[in-house]
Amino acid sequence: MPPPERRDPNRAFVFGIDAERYHRARPSYPAALIDDLVQLGGRRVLDVGCGTGKAGALFVARGCEVLGVEPDERMAAIARRSGLPVEIDTFERWDPAGRTFELVVSGQAWHWVDPRIGPAKAAGVLVPGGSLAVFRNRPGHEPFIRTRLDEVYRRVVPDLARDSTVFGGEGVSRTDEMIGAIDRSRRFEPATIRVYPWDATYTTEQYLDGLQTHSDHLLLASATLGRLLEGIRDVLDANGGCITIDFETTLICARRTG
Repeated sequence: MPPPERRDPNRAFVFGIDAERYHRARPSYPAALIDDLVQLGGRRVLDVGCGTGKAGALFVARGCEVLGVEPDERMAAIARRSGLPVEIDTFERWDPAGRTFELVVSGQAWHWVDPRIGPAKAAGVLVPGGSLAVFRNRPGHEPFIRTRLDEVYRRVVPDLARDSTVFGGEGVSRTDEMIGAIDRSRRFEPATIRVYPWDATYTTEQYLDGLQTHSDHLLLASATLGRLLEGIRDVLDANGGCITIDFETTLICARRTG
């Protein structure tokens, strides 16, 4: 069964409703992760599902030549604004036109790619020995704050209290699914996993801004979302107007055989 977010093919396009907010509010990625990938020798980089260029820009800053592939023109427009070249298409349909890369990356987007197609296509555009690297931020909350937030979610949107990506839902199962798909392609050496811990502190307004970039929140009725945000605002204001998120960025990396 495909991951839950793939059941609605239009869900991947809700982020572009407010692409500026997405670019402003979504977390970046730890410098150590990007440094490790560049040290693999990846100077020609393909960024799959590049969005607004949050990951791609980090590779550009380290002297890499990066090409983005992104299905949403609204998201791509922001990436291009910062100088990242982007071609509009899904990765499954995208035509590499004979181009090859040393590194194929995907930050927070690989779960949108068809697992029956994505790994083999990535292998097809990688040079021998090149690597596929997919990574994803998983947030963690301090126990006291998590308890108070859970109370708000159970009251307003109980279905999200357990499974929302805001709380790191499906992190382990999704990692297993991605590794399984890479292994089944028979085009890569066994995948490795590395976790990069880091943290970030947000004001109440910054945190609420970020919540409104998650697809499961964006798809809520406006009145429901409003009640949810108001309840969360009360929790964070009572916490001094800020919240610290303990992130774990999980990297799945696999080297192409042959």
